[in-house]
Amino acid sequence: MAGVIRGSQLTRLLGSWPSTRGPRGALLPEYAALAAALRALLHDGRLGLGVRVPAERELAASLSVSRTTITAAYRELRASGHLTSRRGAGSWTALPPGQRIATSGQWGPVDDPDVLDLGTAALPAPDQLATAAREALDDLAPYLRRSGYAPAGLMPLRDAVAHAFTQRGLPTRAEQVLITNGVQHAVDLLLRLTVAPGQSALVEQPTYPNMLSALRSHRTRVVAQSVDREEGWDGDALVSAVRAVRPTVSYLIPEFQNPTGHVMPVSLRERLTAAMHAAGTDLIVDESFVDLSLSPGYELPPPLASFDRHARVLTVGGMTKPYWGGLRVGWIRAAAPVIARLSALRVSVDMSGPVLDQLIALRLLERAPEVLAERREQLRQRRDTLVVGLRAHCPEWSVRVPDGGTCLWIELDGPVSTALAHAGLEHGVRLAPGPHFAADAVLERYLRLPFTLPEADLQEAVRRIAKARGDLDRARPADWSDASLVA
Repeated sequence: MAGVIRGSQLTRLLGSWPSTRGPRGALLPEYAALAAALRALLHDGRLGLGVRVPAERELAASLSVSRTTITAAYRELRASGHLTSRRGAGSWTALPPGQRIATSGQWGPVDDPDVLDLGTAALPAPDQLATAAREALDDLAPYLRRSGYAPAGLMPLRDAVAHAFTQRGLPTRAEQVLITNGVQHAVDLLLRLTVAPGQSALVEQPTYPNMLSALRSHRTRVVAQSVDREEGWDGDALVSAVRAVRPTVSYLIPEFQNPTGHVMPVSLRERLTAAMHAAGTDLIVDESFVDLSLSPGYELPPPLASFDRHARVLTVGGMTKPYWGGLRVGWIRAAAPVIARLSALRVSVDMSGPVLDQLIALRLLERAPEVLAERREQLRQRRDTLVVGLRAHCPEWSVRVPDGGTCLWIELDGPVSTALAHAGLEHGVRLAPGPHFAADAVLERYLRLPFTLPEADLQEAVRRIAKARGDLDRARPADWSDASLVA
């Protein structure tokens, strides 16, 4: 994402950066600590690629340090490939050789087989996918005699998605469904339709990091409303924020919220849709995790869109979380006129989705009861394994067990999330620190831990995380008195 970041903005992202010691206790000069903090922002996606960083004098003034410190930090970042500079023009963030960017937005080595990746909450493909792909090849023949373009998606798949919504108590016709290339593509199309640069967008905090990136790329003003780790949404505060801010668009995850795992109660769903209508706000509802209930007998509330009487709720979902991230099939459920407008808009973006992928998705949806039952049992066992490991190796952390989803939202024993993520890499485990899920430099006391890896890997990951946490205590005495870092 190209752009410019001001000194004041970068200072807020950095938070309390000046750690004088590295993960293993080695003494770091101030410029090296600053360079490490800037690399952290790049590696976990909070600072994008191709962004022009502040001039040395501007950043020195914002951070209240000497210009010499900034000069030395920038020089170190240029040497490591994290910055490129042109004399007289400025410096831009860059991707060093040998690094790749994951879907989580985090960086990592191109080849790192020994690193346990807890930065991405995604499962490998189910066994049934290969069978579905073979059957989809047999289904392909009639489509080969056509152009292959279907901006709204293949009608059989639209029918199947509409039927799934209807079964959940939300009557839906195929004309109310548009098939997209994944959930992120669905959200991007909706943002193109609903919001313009400079307008406001209301989100939860913490929230899905790629959504924050999407909103920034559309140059919106992001307003964050907290979701408590234990209690979930504060309904009065959320409705009041809608009335006060009157955002153009809002983005919420009401089912197994990412990353807290909370489910929005029925009473708030009713109040929220009424408040959004009164404020003239379009509400994007992300149902990526709706199929991943892990508590036997747990009954989800009705879809949030079932309380909508004014076509304000725009629901997105897809195959990524319950089935496989490599199957880039998502959807939008909205009023038929909105779907028609989105289809016309989509033509200027990517024309249509892959026909074969949609046919595979259709075959998998036919097997939904079987596939989802296996996924839920698998995730339930892995969740419980991770919880047991954390309580044994990191007893001072607070662990809440969610009823569904793919991750735990952990409260740490201090504001050390970013530092822990760096120390974790020293031990071969990649972590997603709390600030990665925030609109600003907060949530340093929190950490998201997915339970999508095999159980043996999760057990080993916990042991590595505990060692990394120990490194931080050896590096410097614990001092959590700075309340500005606590979310």
